[in-house]
Amino acid sequence: AKDTAARAGRKNLIINGGMQVAQRGTSTTGISSTVGFYTCDRVKLFNSNGGPTYTVTQDTSAPTGFVNSFKVQCTTASASLPANHYTILRTGLIESSDMVQSSFGTSSAKSLTYSFWVKANKTGDQLVMFVDHKNQKEIGQVFTISTADTWEKKVITVVGNTGSSFDNSSILGLSVDFYLAVGTDRSGGSTPTSWGDRGTTNAGSTTLNIADSTANYFQVTGLQLELGSVATDFEHQSYGEELALCQRYYWKPTNLYVYTGFTDGNTSTRVSANGQFPVTMRSGPTFTYTKNALSTQLSGGANIWGFYFAWNTSAANRGSICSMSNIIADAEL
Repeated sequence: AKDTAARAGRKNLIINGGMQVAQRGTSTTGISSTVGFYTCDRVKLFNSNGGPTYTVTQDTSAPTGFVNSFKVQCTTASASLPANHYTILRTGLIESSDMVQSSFGTSSAKSLTYSFWVKANKTGDQLVMFVDHKNQKEIGQVFTISTADTWEKKVITVVGNTGSSFDNSSILGLSVDFYLAVGTDRSGGSTPTSWGDRGTTNAGSTTLNIADSTANYFQVTGLQLELGSVATDFEHQSYGEELALCQRYYWKPTNLYVYTGFTDGNTSTRVSANGQFPVTMRSGPTFTYTKNALSTQLSGGANIWGFYFAWNTSAANRGSICSMSNIIADAEL
């Protein structure tokens, strides 16, 4: 059957589902009223419109067969959330081109099966939303955390969307979102059980609300999204394989210094540096770096393949004295 047939290549549409790679570091504190990527690659936290403060860690607590997990810990509670607040843990962040194989938008649209391990101090119902960002559609399901402070494996399957398709582009196609806390503006509706238009109230009331106490935490690992209606064993990959996949979206080399060389033309005062990214990036990245005080940037930039920069300096400071460090290339979705 089309829903259960094994696929060639990587079966897991999620990158870094085992939380092995954390190019940004292993802990970020003081996350308040902001949105961003913290610690583990390919996981995004929304803490929007005031309210709680969180700490995020690449945690070493994990179920058997895994080493790491992604943990959100409430460090400043908000007993009464702002009406428009939402805490969302976004996983997947899959490019539209990688979702073409789902056959969405046709009568052969494949189901999606999401399996994962979860642990929290609270028990109860929790919403997970499948979001089609290209077409602004979504469908949700509720799962139950049965035992506090215990790793539990969950499996969720949703039907394919026959009404909207993905295209062969590098924009955000699909994500799978955990709604961990929401204000009243977002909890007045109900969970959509079929694919429909995105709505701000679709979170309903099925969240654990991890924002109401500093004892609260929520952590996940072993995230796997597959085409079809059957959950298979987690697809473990080496650290090097996962790192290379993550570097399409974010590259932060450790202890890398790029030293400048000579440039044709005005070689008495002009120096340059260039480099190639380890993998082709999703799009031309936002590129940042630190340079020493011996030069002034004249030109430069980065594309999907690498970077080039030229600086003006004095004749005495040419060559390896001029350097760039703390390099970051960001092409996240």
